[in-house]
Amino acid sequence: MLLRGSRLGDISGEVLDFISSRDADLWIAEADVLVDMAHLLMLCERGLIEREDCAKMLMALKELLAEGFDVLGEGEDIHEAIEAYIIERVGPAGGRMHTARSRNDEVATCIRIALREQMLGLMVDLLHMIDVLVRIAEETRERIIPGYTHLQHAQPTTLAHHLLAHADALIRDLERFEDAYERVNLSPLGAAAFASTGFDIDRHMTCELLGFSGIVENSMDAVSSRDFALEVLSDTTIMMINLSRIAEEIILWSTSEFGYLEVNDLFASTSSIMPQKKNPDTAELVRAKSGTLIGSLVGALSIAKALPMSYNRDLQELTPHIWRGIAAARSSLRVMRGCISTLRFDFERLERSSTDGFTTATELADSMVRITGIPFRTAHQIVGKLARLPGKPSLEDLDRIAMEVANLRLSQMGFTAEDLERALDVKKNVSMRSRPGGPAPDEVSRMLDARKKYMESAFSRIAERRSRVEAAIKRLMELVDRTVASSST
Repeated sequence: MLLRGSRLGDISGEVLDFISSRDADLWIAEADVLVDMAHLLMLCERGLIEREDCAKMLMALKELLAEGFDVLGEGEDIHEAIEAYIIERVGPAGGRMHTARSRNDEVATCIRIALREQMLGLMVDLLHMIDVLVRIAEETRERIIPGYTHLQHAQPTTLAHHLLAHADALIRDLERFEDAYERVNLSPLGAAAFASTGFDIDRHMTCELLGFSGIVENSMDAVSSRDFALEVLSDTTIMMINLSRIAEEIILWSTSEFGYLEVNDLFASTSSIMPQKKNPDTAELVRAKSGTLIGSLVGALSIAKALPMSYNRDLQELTPHIWRGIAAARSSLRVMRGCISTLRFDFERLERSSTDGFTTATELADSMVRITGIPFRTAHQIVGKLARLPGKPSLEDLDRIAMEVANLRLSQMGFTAEDLERALDVKKNVSMRSRPGGPAPDEVSRMLDARKKYMESAFSRIAERRSRVEAAIKRLMELVDRTVASSST
């Protein structure tokens, strides 16, 4: 094998399989070619390799991109396989490609390029998910539903208010990804094994050619740190926990006991034995995939724990956790987006259920405080005892219990039957809660407008990041083409 040379000799097939990273390397294969191209152009620019040799190797790399990576031969990783391919195509001069470089800085750079691309895609997927929640919220601003704490009926709210709560959690996830992206998009290339190199290289040139926004300066840190990947995995896991909460509500709300919504047939399945069943399988799998992300994060953290400086082969086992987690998260976002966008809500049942469990009790206590001036704790005790009565309470009931609890007759303190009726009306309950962030339709409308402006800005920011990367890669490929063409004339 190319890298074992005369130092180590042959290797058994079992050991080669054990140390190989070829399966996981499929994620970074294209990035590896881009890194090779940028590195070669820099070596040529610095006079470290001949232009003719550089052009031959660049041409071979272009051919590899065109042919696909299935043409590569053996190698314990994609980097060795590509280098062997180049040497086979251009002869011994192909061995110059690895001048002033180690697999350590090479793989760290490839991971960041591939992760950067996945993050841009994930952020777009996440924005589309948020957009669905906001769009449905806009359509349901005045649809009354029961609100819950401890999974018990608590106070009435609106479906829009509920959906915006989920949307806002996902917006924070997006903000975490945007923040982490800046730490991912840094170039380790040129750090070599860990102690830099004695060759006169230009790290900033390769950084610019590959679309990075800066370099990881310390060469030891550049090759040995994977905190950028741990951060992205952590952010992705938090996002999946938020997504699993939505999935759980879809599962609960679609049961006969709740009956608040129906999942579209495209996102459900039936039983192999019970023909009447309609199971929310996609939501259940999203809920389960949050566990996949937790496993990937814990696995990656465990591998990175207590590794001495600088590079250790343990990090090879960390990388598959990144791709497994990202793949699970992106597919979950796309499936959940489709599931939620096609949900059919039973608005009549939701509104009927909004009064179950005396959900207007809090407003009744608040009204008593506002109108009569009694302490809230006294009002709380009165309404708490009132809640034990069957049926809708009357003013007489209220007076009787107020006398028992606090020796008060509220009807003589300005509290009327109309006040009681208003406090028990779920729609009036909701409309009164117009403080910032509340469920009142006007306040929800304000929040909707703000979220739509935020999404527009976020789409623009992500597109700008992608545009900068694409422009850099385009310049890289143009420089490759010019170098190849100039050598052939």
